Amino acid sequence: MTKSYNYQKTHFLTSASDIHNLPIDSKLEIAFAGRSNSGKSSAINTLVNQKTLARISKMPGRTQLINLFEVEPGIRLVDLPGYGYAKAPVVLKRQWQRALAQYIQKRDNLKGLVVLMDIRHPMKDLDQKMLQLAVDVKIPILVLLTKADKLDSGACKAHLNQVRKSALMFMGDVQVEIFSSLKKLGVDKLRHKLDAWFANIPSSLEIKLPFRK
Repeated sequence: MTKSYNYQKTHFLTSASDIHNLPIDSKLEIAFAGRSNSGKSSAINTLVNQKTLARISKMPGRTQLINLFEVEPGIRLVDLPGYGYAKAPVVLKRQWQRALAQYIQKRDNLKGLVVLMDIRHPMKDLDQKMLQLAVDVKIPILVLLTKADKLDSGACKAHLNQVRKSALMFMGDVQVEIFSSLKKLGVDKLRHKLDAWFANIPSSLEIKLPFRK
């Protein structure tokens, strides 16, 4: 039987500008990525049932660092910098994108990726690049179509089916679900997916460098 983790006990651990400043250990990490207006911080806070664990701002693009949160010893959630914020300086956007790519491609601790997309505007170019990065290194993906409360049930279902169809082209382990922080829609599926990803990893791991070869 899959262990259920108590995500409500999740607390902030540390922040880093890139993977070279992250802890060198074998702790397990599941990361959250998404465009700057995708509702990523709200989704994390809803998951852990805390209002301020992940910072929420009316101004997109405020998550500029890789933020690590500890669920319990050895188990972490990671809030990655938001991407696609049009008003950010070009140099800063490149820095964020480089940090994202390095983390996904080279961070050996990473065991699963949650990609958040506004259900009304899914599968933008950067979203697709994010999915491809993860698929290329065989990282399983859960796509959450956020802000589902903004649409009626029929429109939600239509968008869900379309994105699921689009996800097939990546030829990877990509699951797509709808999500609403406001209505707590999809939270149980998110928790179950995280539990399953963590459970598939042996409890005893050898210490190794946090970079994929």
